[in-house]
Amino acid sequence: MPATHPGHRLKELDLAARKGLGQHFLTDRGILGKILQAACLSLDDVVVEVGPGLGVLTAELVKQTGRVIAVELDKALAHTLKTDLSDAQNLTVIQGDILELLPKELLASISGDYKVVANLPYYITSAVLRHFLESTKRPSLLVVMVQREVARAIAASPGEMGLLGLSVQIFGMPRIVARVAAGSFYPPPKVESAVVKIDVFPNPVIPEAELAGFFGVARAAFSAPRKQIQNSLAQGLDADKAEIISRLNITGINPQRRAETLNIPEWVKLWGAFKP
Repeated sequence: MPATHPGHRLKELDLAARKGLGQHFLTDRGILGKILQAACLSLDDVVVEVGPGLGVLTAELVKQTGRVIAVELDKALAHTLKTDLSDAQNLTVIQGDILELLPKELLASISGDYKVVANLPYYITSAVLRHFLESTKRPSLLVVMVQREVARAIAASPGEMGLLGLSVQIFGMPRIVARVAAGSFYPPPKVESAVVKIDVFPNPVIPEAELAGFFGVARAAFSAPRKQIQNSLAQGLDADKAEIISRLNITGINPQRRAETLNIPEWVKLWGAFKP
C-alpha cells in the first residue's frame, strides 16, 4: 500500500472522490492481501481490473501477473495511473466505460484464460457481473469487492436465493472470502463491503443458446416475491395455472414452493419442462 493516504494523494492531484462514480479508495493493507490471495495469481495470468482508481491494487497486480488491463472511467485517474505506473511494461490502462467494452474486444490479443480482479463501484456491480459472465469470452475467475448485502445475495443458498444469486450461480460457484468494514476505505461508504470469489465453470449449467429463454422463465418465477411458484409463473408468463402446475409436477417440484427455495439442479429441471 502506498505511503500516501488516498485523501492526501487526491489533494496533491487537486482532485476529490466523486460520489457519482462510487469512488471509495481502499486503505486497508490486510484486505488488499486477501484480495490478492483469493485471486491465486501467477506470472502467467492476464488480469482485467475494473475501476483501478489511484492504483493501490494495480501496483500489486503488475508485480504478480503477466499482464494487467486496467479500465478506468475517470479521465484524471486514468492519466494519473499511467503516470504513476509508467515503469510497468505489463500494464495497459484504458480510459472508458467497462460496460461499453466487450470482453472479446478488450482481450482480442489474448487467446487463453483471464481473471477479473476489482473493487467495483457499487452502483454497477450487477451490470459488471452480467457483462463478464454472459459474454462470449468469460473469465476463469472473478474476485470482486462489492456491497456486503449484494455479496450475500450473490452467494445465497436455496431458501434465500434471488434472481441475482441464480444469475451468478448458473455460471460459477461464488463464496464470500472477506468481510470489509466501511473504515477500510477513503472516504468510508455508508455500508459494509465484502470480497467475493467466483470460480467460473467451463460452461454454464444451462446451454448457451438457451440462456435468454431460461432467464425469461426465471424472471417470471421471481416476479411475485413470496408467492408460490405456481402463481408467480402463471402471472409472470401470463399462462394458464393448470398448465403451469402440470409442468411443475413433471419436474417433481411442488407447485406450492417458492422460487427462492429451488437449488440449481431444480432450476435446470424446471427449464427442461418450460423451454420451447
